[in-house]
Amino acid sequence: MKATEGLKRPVDVLIVAIPETAGSALYGMLDLLSAAGSVWQTLTRTGGEQQLFRVRIIAAGERPFTCGNGIPVTPDCAVTDEPSAEIVILPELWLGPDESIRGRHPELISWLRQQYAQGASLYSACSGAVLLAETGLLDGCSATSHWGYKDMFRTSYPDVRFDPSPNLCYADKAGRLVTAGGVTSWHDLALHIVARHASPGEALRIAKVYLLKWHSEGDLPYATLVSRLPHDDSIVRECEEWLSEHYQDQDAIGRVTQLSTIPERTLKRRFKAATGSALIEYLQNLRVEEAKRLLESSALPIEEISESVGYLDTSFFRRLFKRLTGLTPSRYRRMFAPILQME
Repeated sequence: MKATEGLKRPVDVLIVAIPETAGSALYGMLDLLSAAGSVWQTLTRTGGEQQLFRVRIIAAGERPFTCGNGIPVTPDCAVTDEPSAEIVILPELWLGPDESIRGRHPELISWLRQQYAQGASLYSACSGAVLLAETGLLDGCSATSHWGYKDMFRTSYPDVRFDPSPNLCYADKAGRLVTAGGVTSWHDLALHIVARHASPGEALRIAKVYLLKWHSEGDLPYATLVSRLPHDDSIVRECEEWLSEHYQDQDAIGRVTQLSTIPERTLKRRFKAATGSALIEYLQNLRVEEAKRLLESSALPIEEISESVGYLDTSFFRRLFKRLTGLTPSRYRRMFAPILQME
């Protein structure tokens, strides 16, 4: 749809609600899109209010239910009513990274495929991408979600090119399949929807009213780089434990290989198979994770932090840190150190 400052009729929007849905994203999107075209005009007394979006909640059935944290939901329509809309939104889900949603909502999955085939734009926020991945529409495409679901996508949806770094990810050239990153990424997604389907000017006005910040840095600064996946390889587990205590060692790879008592090539192969990460990547993640902690909690110069985590070459450390977090060490400190100062 061509972006214009005025629309003759509101754009039809359906927001999907299931028992796993997070109420904050569900009702936040509902409120924000419903207010587009009127809240700024009312606050500034400039007039010209109009309804830009007609927003309804759709569920598997018509009966009221509770979603995440017991928040009540009263659907406006059900998938059995076969409603259609120009925009379908899948909000965040309260879903553990080791949980599976397979087979839970077959009618809804089928309806989502049908909507896309009929020309609707499908947008997901955070873990709502898991529900979208269930449709198969993301197979062979790039997608994002909360960084905590990286391993889920690797194992359950291997055909999806998962990337936790961007705040928005476009799966198709037409922009009809869009996934958004972390928990509050629905803010970015809502602004994108308003800008694309109403106007960039209205998106800016909404951002000002709701005090929304565009998360241009994406998900990476917020992600933990180290996670211990369950596996049955005892040698790899011993290596993980040793590295967690000796990551700053200049010859950490060589020493952990000696500890394993197996050839380095074999260890690297088994480590990748068990953890999903290459041995060198795992070591780098440990070091950068400790560097993040030091940047957050201390005033140590970046050169000292670099050396303390195992990098004598500060220039290399800076490049690696930015690649893994999306930010330079200095910007990371400015972004996160104030949080601890407030405690």
